[in-house]
Amino acid sequence: MPTLTLILILVAVLFVTLTAILRRYRRCPSDKILVIYGKTGRTASAKCVHGGAAFIWPVFQDYAYLDLKPISIECNLTNALSKQNIRVDVPCRFTVGISTEPESMTNAAERLLGLSVDSIQNIATDILFGQLRLVIATMDIEEINADRDKFLANVSTNVEAELRKIGLRLINVNVTDIRDESGYIEALGKEAAAKAINDAKKSVAEQNRYGETGKAMADKDTRINVAAADADAVKGENNAKIEIANSDALRRQKTAEATRLAVAAEKVQAAKALEEAYQSERDAELARAAREEATQKANIVVAAEIDKEKKIIEAEAEAEQIRRKAKGEADAIYAKMDAQARGMLEILTKQADGFKNLVTAAEGDAQKAVLMMIADKLPELVKTQVEAVKGINIDKVTVWDTGNGADGKTATSNFISGMMKSVPPLDELFKMAGMELPSYLKGKAEKPDEQTAQE
Repeated sequence: MPTLTLILILVAVLFVTLTAILRRYRRCPSDKILVIYGKTGRTASAKCVHGGAAFIWPVFQDYAYLDLKPISIECNLTNALSKQNIRVDVPCRFTVGISTEPESMTNAAERLLGLSVDSIQNIATDILFGQLRLVIATMDIEEINADRDKFLANVSTNVEAELRKIGLRLINVNVTDIRDESGYIEALGKEAAAKAINDAKKSVAEQNRYGETGKAMADKDTRINVAAADADAVKGENNAKIEIANSDALRRQKTAEATRLAVAAEKVQAAKALEEAYQSERDAELARAAREEATQKANIVVAAEIDKEKKIIEAEAEAEQIRRKAKGEADAIYAKMDAQARGMLEILTKQADGFKNLVTAAEGDAQKAVLMMIADKLPELVKTQVEAVKGINIDKVTVWDTGNGADGKTATSNFISGMMKSVPPLDELFKMAGMELPSYLKGKAEKPDEQTAQE
């Protein structure tokens, strides 16, 4: 019994394993590409399988599909500039699809896997528009309009090379019609139609001339033969000869008339054909002149627009340079003023800190702090008073002294004393500043108060 259970377990395990293996074996439909990504064991980023099958290792690998169904893209290109600088409209319809070449399949797996059909169509549309404009810019309108095979070959060559980079290939190209704004293609068509009509008319006139000439020659031969037969029949008869002579004269008259009419008809037909040819040539010259005028206008207008855009760009660049220069100068001025303000703030802050430390050193007594500052600045104040009279240059002083000065002083001593009094003393300087000079700096002792006098 345990052996049977073990066998059943092994069979179940083998069945589950086989089922899992079969579920990981993927077949690729003919209209899709199987892309295996993950650990592929190759230099490429993914393994692409078309028209076969492959085993997908669990955990290490995974897979996705790329659809090979054709994608139709309508490219209504307008205002494309040709080699002659004439803008044309070229409506086209392209049919593209994912390529099955090995290198292209790898490119498609790297760049298009996971994208929707609309996204792939948008990417291909951008490439098609750019390459179509490039091909038109290298060809004349006559080549585009007349030699469609060459135009389609150039488009296919350029487009195929660019589409291969993203894994696509060009299936078909259809150009419905080509139009231009200047009417150049229409003028070419009118010129060709006029030439064909003139050739046909000329051919009809020549055939009519050949027919009339042949008819006249046949009539001539007939009448000659009839006249010869009549002459043989009535030979020897004078009356017959007279009638034959009269008939011959009438024949000559009629022949001359017919010849005149034939020549006149030929000249009339030739004149009409020549007139129509001149008319066609005149129309062709007018169309050619219109084309030349359109070409010259296109060259002048395009050059003027390019020059205008160039001047606008230069003016904008110069304005931008002026704006940046002004902004730089303003930033420099702002930075300079900001630095000066910061420096002034730092100086005032340090001064305030110094005053605070000075008051702290004076045990909080502001008067003592002021006295300490005055004591520190006292040499400078004295120097300032001395400098007030130092620079006085007295070349000559004349004093009239009578010798009767008050208090035994002469006029000369009074003059010198008054001049020294003009220098402001320290006490006055402190009073103007709202402070009181200490008594030991005034040069006299303070009066003792009443209590001190009693003591």
